[in-house]
Amino acid sequence: MLNLPDPDVIFPNEYKTSCFIKNVVKAPNISIGDYTYYDDTDDPAGFEQKNILFNYPEFGDKLVIGKFCQIAAGTKFIMGPANHRISSVTTYPFNVFGGAWSENTPPHMSQLPFKGDTIIGNDVWIGRESVIMPGVKIGDGAIIGAYSVVTKDVPPYSVAGGNPAKFIKKRFDEELIELLLKIKWWDFEPEKLVQFLPLLCEPDLDKVRMQLRRELDK
Repeated sequence: MLNLPDPDVIFPNEYKTSCFIKNVVKAPNISIGDYTYYDDTDDPAGFEQKNILFNYPEFGDKLVIGKFCQIAAGTKFIMGPANHRISSVTTYPFNVFGGAWSENTPPHMSQLPFKGDTIIGNDVWIGRESVIMPGVKIGDGAIIGAYSVVTKDVPPYSVAGGNPAKFIKKRFDEELIELLLKIKWWDFEPEKLVQFLPLLCEPDLDKVRMQLRRELDK
C-alpha cells in the first residue's frame, strides 16, 4: 500500500508550520479543497480567525478555495461585510453604533455592496502578505506575487502582482494551458496522481506537453 499524505489531518508533516486548512475552517460559507495548505510559523491552524476577515455568513457571500493551493504567511481574504455603503454621500456606518443613529438609518448589511463569491481555483500559489478582496476570481494554476492586493480577476496559469495587482505574464503558452485545464490533475485518484508526479515536476515543458496530449488521447 502506498504511503500517501492524509488530506484529513491538520498538520501533514513534522514541522507543523503547514496546515491543511480544510480541517480547521468551520464557517458554513467557506469551502476548501484537499491538500490546500496555509504556511505560517505562528499558529497556522488559526487561519479562519486570523486570515479570513469580516466573514458573516448571513451576508450571503462565499469563499471557495480549490485543491492543492499554497497560501503563504500573512495572506488575508477580505469578505463582503468589510465594505462600506458607497451609494450615498457618506460612507460612515451610523447604523452599527446604536441609539438614534440606528433608529434613523437602514440596517447596516442591507446597504453594503455585494461583490459575489470569492473563488480561488486549484494549484494556486498566493505569496506572502497578499490581500484578496471580495468577489475576486483567481484561475487554476495562477501565481500571486508577495504583498499583492488582488482587486480584479486573475486568469488561469498567469502571474499577477502589485497593489493593486496587475497581470504580469502567462506562465505557459496557450496550448499548454489548455492541456493543463483539460487534464485537471488535481482531480486524479491518489494512486494515479503518484504516478503522474514526475511529469508535474518536469522542467522540460515540451516533454510535458507531449505526455499530456497522450494522456488526453487515451
